[in-house]
Amino acid sequence: MKPLIILTGPTAVGKTELSIRLAKALDGEIISADSMQVYRRMDIGSAKVTREEMDGVPHHLIDVLEPQEEFNVAIFKNMAKKAVEEIYSRGKVPIVAGGTGFYIQALLYDIDFTENGEDKSIRKELEDFAAEKGPQALHQLLEAVDPQAAREIHANNVKRVIRAIEYFHQTGEPISVHNERERCKSSPYNFLYYVLNTDRAILYERIDRRVDQMIQQGLVTEVESLRKEGCTRGMVSMQGLGYKEILAYLEGECSLKEAVTVLKRDTRHFAKRQLTWFKREREVRWLNLPDFGNDRTLVLKAILQDGKDILGLESKITWN
Repeated sequence: MKPLIILTGPTAVGKTELSIRLAKALDGEIISADSMQVYRRMDIGSAKVTREEMDGVPHHLIDVLEPQEEFNVAIFKNMAKKAVEEIYSRGKVPIVAGGTGFYIQALLYDIDFTENGEDKSIRKELEDFAAEKGPQALHQLLEAVDPQAAREIHANNVKRVIRAIEYFHQTGEPISVHNERERCKSSPYNFLYYVLNTDRAILYERIDRRVDQMIQQGLVTEVESLRKEGCTRGMVSMQGLGYKEILAYLEGECSLKEAVTVLKRDTRHFAKRQLTWFKREREVRWLNLPDFGNDRTLVLKAILQDGKDILGLESKITWN
């Protein structure tokens, strides 16, 4: 099995910088496991890595779709698998970096997302129901047929809620049962799966500071530009953190101060859900920054040591 390194963790913990240092040390290439950085012109709100920050390290699945285009876990898996094979063909090590746990799981265990049937009428009915009754009412429908999935999928993630209900009606099987079966699959890769984390108070402070920086960098202007080109809150891209909150401000639903407060709160909640997800995953190695004296160089050394001992990457390592 070929080597694969995953570096994930909650939003704002510092994955980007560490992943680039790791890629340079291993002569690797990075695949973004982020649901928003895939979109062009959505830079500030997604905290997209800049060309300067990349420091010459090739990045995949960044700036490859228009904001009007669909992006989901199945599309990600197909694109990411192709990127992995391209990286292998160059004799490099793929490093998957980003915080979307479901995407990582899909790639790592080659999860099957085959559609069941061509009948899309159920989806349309559920979309209409959500538009009329709201996400909470839709989530209650899921809770009635699949309580486990309802616990795992946030009510605001309307697309995934609809998919879970649709799957049940098409197959008679709860999607949580399907997902558990897929989770038990073995990975086709020889992998190291790291979760970078820090003390909650420090993480929340980093989140608040990042949101303030986004506002200073022009997040409102970025969202206004997207709105002018026809992007609406019904699009997948505009449902991302930073975009839906500022869109609410631009449409007169709240003040900018209120939008920023909601964005900080929702980002903290999102980070908490990310950590809950990673705690459920198999074969995860936690990198708690306080255990390393908050020295990221020591964290990098620990990863490289595992790369030598477990993945046999000693010949790839160019940093000591």
